Amino acid sequence: MANFLTTFFNPDVMARYLPDVLSGMLVAVWIGLAVVVAGVVLGLALACLRTYRFRIFDLLIICFADIFRALPPLVLILLLYFGLPGVGIRLSGPMVLFIVLSLTLAAFAEEIFWAGFLSVDRGQWEAGISTGLGFGRTLLYVALPQAVRLAIPPLVNRVLAITKMTALGSVIGVSEILSAATTAQSFSGSATPLTLAAIAYLVLFMPLVFAARLFERRRDQAQGR
Repeated sequence: MANFLTTFFNPDVMARYLPDVLSGMLVAVWIGLAVVVAGVVLGLALACLRTYRFRIFDLLIICFADIFRALPPLVLILLLYFGLPGVGIRLSGPMVLFIVLSLTLAAFAEEIFWAGFLSVDRGQWEAGISTGLGFGRTLLYVALPQAVRLAIPPLVNRVLAITKMTALGSVIGVSEILSAATTAQSFSGSATPLTLAAIAYLVLFMPLVFAARLFERRRDQAQGR
């Protein structure tokens, strides 16, 4: 037990490398927030565009969603970070991480919002248009609120899954939590910095997990389940 505690919970190592892990947490938070905003907004915009049923846009959006849902984000990160310099385009590690995770989240968010739009009864679309709202305002005032409400539970789970992927930034030198912890582990020769990283992820994401569970419980209660 003493050896276990020394390996994973060494107080001296914790005190020495805690500032580095906290700095990594700040980086992860900023990138995660940017990814959530960009990914959700882009996904919602693409889903709204699909409701207009323009064939070429439908095809392009479907291809985009399928490609980014199929490809592992790590592959895309490595491709952009190490491949783009070959054609004269150089992006920083944080920018590459932001772009890849935002597009990945947008692909999933688009499909989730689209499923929400498909769940809206066709009669409500027709009623809104027939009362003079037109297609655009029917989309905005009738279909969109219902689609967003239906999309929130699966979207929250997907947001949690993708924002945790900020850890992938460690492979391209982004100074987020895992990168700071692995660097500290290599210098200290102790697993304690990795324990700090695990604790940091728990601190960041457990409140979101609890909030998502609370939201789902209240939604089920409202629906009488």
